Amino acid sequence: MAAIEIVQGDITSLEVDAIVNAANRTLLGGGGVDGAIHRAAGPELLEACRSLNGCRTGEAKITPGFRLSARYVIHTVGPVWHGGDRQEEQLLAACYRNSLELAERHGLTSIAFPGISTGVYGFPVARACPIAIGEARGFLERTEMISRIVFCCFSGADLDVYRKNLAAEQ
Repeated sequence: MAAIEIVQGDITSLEVDAIVNAANRTLLGGGGVDGAIHRAAGPELLEACRSLNGCRTGEAKITPGFRLSARYVIHTVGPVWHGGDRQEEQLLAACYRNSLELAERHGLTSIAFPGISTGVYGFPVARACPIAIGEARGFLERTEMISRIVFCCFSGADLDVYRKNLAAEQ
């Protein structure tokens, strides 16, 4: 049976087939979760990302996980929050949907997401969370391949928002 889990912790240590990297357009590393994933995966990840020629907002690309527990890293570029009038919600939904579809195409059964765009990109967690959970639920209704989706929260406050949103959807 498919499951959605909410955890707090370090996404780089999760035992899943793929972790999602909230990357910038270059895919060449950065701060926050992007930097943490690049450090944990090792320099091979940077080399693999160089061959991908960047990524547009809302799209997703995949590389091996190298030194991570996860076999793969799915890189997606979330939208920068500008107040909600520049298709930020649709672009964020595309990040989750395209990441899940890419995982399915590669035969993966488990995937972990950070809070895409909710850090330095400024997307309000209270608006991002229902989009993330909604895309996950919708995807699980359409597929049997992926059986486990984990949302890995950085802070306790984010964890509370995700738990409340998940409970409200059940």
